[in-house]
Amino acid sequence: MADALTVLAHGIGSQHDLPISPFYAFAGAFAALFVSFLALGLLWSSSRFRGDRSGRPLPAVIQRAADAPATRTALRGLGLAAALAVLLHLLLGPDDPAHNPAPGAVYVLLWVGLVPASLLLGPVWRLLNPLRTLHRLLSRLLHRLPARRRPAAARPLPARLGQWPAAAGLFAFTWLELVAPDPASTTTLLTALTLYTAAHLALAARFGERWFAEADAFEAYSALFARLSPLGRRSDGRLVLRNPFDGLDATPERPGLVATVCVLLGSTAYDGYSDNPSWINTIQTSPLGRTPTATLGLLGSIALVATLYCLCAAATRLACGPHPGPLTAFAHSLVPIALGYLTAHYFSLLVTEGPRTVIMAVGTDNASKSLPPLGPGGLATLQVLAVVTGHVLGVIAAHDRCVRLFPPARAVASQLPLLALMITYTLGGIGLLLN
Repeated sequence: MADALTVLAHGIGSQHDLPISPFYAFAGAFAALFVSFLALGLLWSSSRFRGDRSGRPLPAVIQRAADAPATRTALRGLGLAAALAVLLHLLLGPDDPAHNPAPGAVYVLLWVGLVPASLLLGPVWRLLNPLRTLHRLLSRLLHRLPARRRPAAARPLPARLGQWPAAAGLFAFTWLELVAPDPASTTTLLTALTLYTAAHLALAARFGERWFAEADAFEAYSALFARLSPLGRRSDGRLVLRNPFDGLDATPERPGLVATVCVLLGSTAYDGYSDNPSWINTIQTSPLGRTPTATLGLLGSIALVATLYCLCAAATRLACGPHPGPLTAFAHSLVPIALGYLTAHYFSLLVTEGPRTVIMAVGTDNASKSLPPLGPGGLATLQVLAVVTGHVLGVIAAHDRCVRLFPPARAVASQLPLLALMITYTLGGIGLLLN
C-alpha cells in the first residue's frame, strides 16, 4: 500500500510473497472441498433449508422498535446526512485522498463496510439509501402541485428486467474503482455520483420506489449478503433469528442474479490480479492504452467467472436432465464464495483505512494510518481460510438445492459439475492471493 491513492484505487495493496506454503494452501483447500462433498453425499439425503418460512421470532418489543416510523425516519435521515457530508467534502475539501475523507467514505466505508453491516443487521442500505429518501421528498413536493401538473403514475417494472440494472451498476462502480484513471479525485467522484443519482432518480420517477429494490446496485449488493445474516424476516413479515443458510436458500431467482454475483466475483478476482507485474507490464505496453486494456481485463475476468458457471449449469443439465431454471437455481451458492473473496481481499483495507477515514471525517485532517491487527502470517492464513470457507459453504448450499430438485439417484451426479466449479474457483482465488 504505497499511498492512499493506490489503496483506494485498488482496494488493497500488494499481496505478493505471503508467508504461507502454496502446496499446503492448495492441498488443504482441495481436501476441505472434497471431504465436504463426500460427507454431504453420505449424510445429507434430503433438503434441510426452509427459506423464508424459517426462523425464531424476536420479542414483539424489538419488532415494534425496528418497524417504528421514528426508527425508519432516523435511519433515512442518517443516510441522507452522511451523503450530504460526503458531497460537502467533495466540493470543499482538498483533492487529496490523504486529507479528504470522501474517497475513503465511498471506497472503504460504503463498498467494503456495507458487507459486515449487512451480515450483522440485514439489508441496511434499503433504509439508509439517500436516493430513496430524495425520491420520497421529491414525490411529496410533486404531489402538492395541481393535479394537471403532477407526474404520471408509476409504471410497473418489466419482469424480464430483474437485477440486470443492478449488475450494470456494480460493474460501473468496480470500473470506477479499478480502471478509471484517477478514481480518488474529487472531480471523478463528483461526476460519477452526480450521474448515478440523476439516472436513478429519473428512473424511480418513472417506475416508483420499487426501482431501488430491484435496480440500485448498492441495495442489491447489501441484500445479497444480508441473505447470510442471522437476522431476517419470514414470509409473514416477522423479524426472526434464523439459520443463515435458510436466508441464503430464499434468494429470489430473478433475471440478472447470475450476472450480479459474477460481477462481484470477477471484479474481486481482477483486483487481486491487477497488481501482478506481468499485468502491469501488459497495461503499460498495450497499444490500446491503459484504460481500454484495463477495461478489457476487468470484462475478461467477469466473463471467465460467468462462463465457468454457465458451463457448470449446462453440465448439470446433461447429467440430470432438463430443469426449469438451471442457470439461476444454484446462483445463491456463489454468494458465500463472493463473501470469502471480499473478506480475503478487503479485510486489511477496512481495518486500516476505515478508522482513518472516520477520524478525518470528524475533523482531524492528519490522521495516521492504523496498523493492521494481524501480521503477514496471520493475514495470509485469514485470506486462505476466507476463500476456502466461502467455497465449503457454497458446496453445502448447492448440495441442499440438488437433493431438493433432483431424485436421489441423480442428486450426487448433479453435484459433480458444481464440485468441479468450486474447486476451480478455489484454486484460482488462492492462486491470486499467493501470486
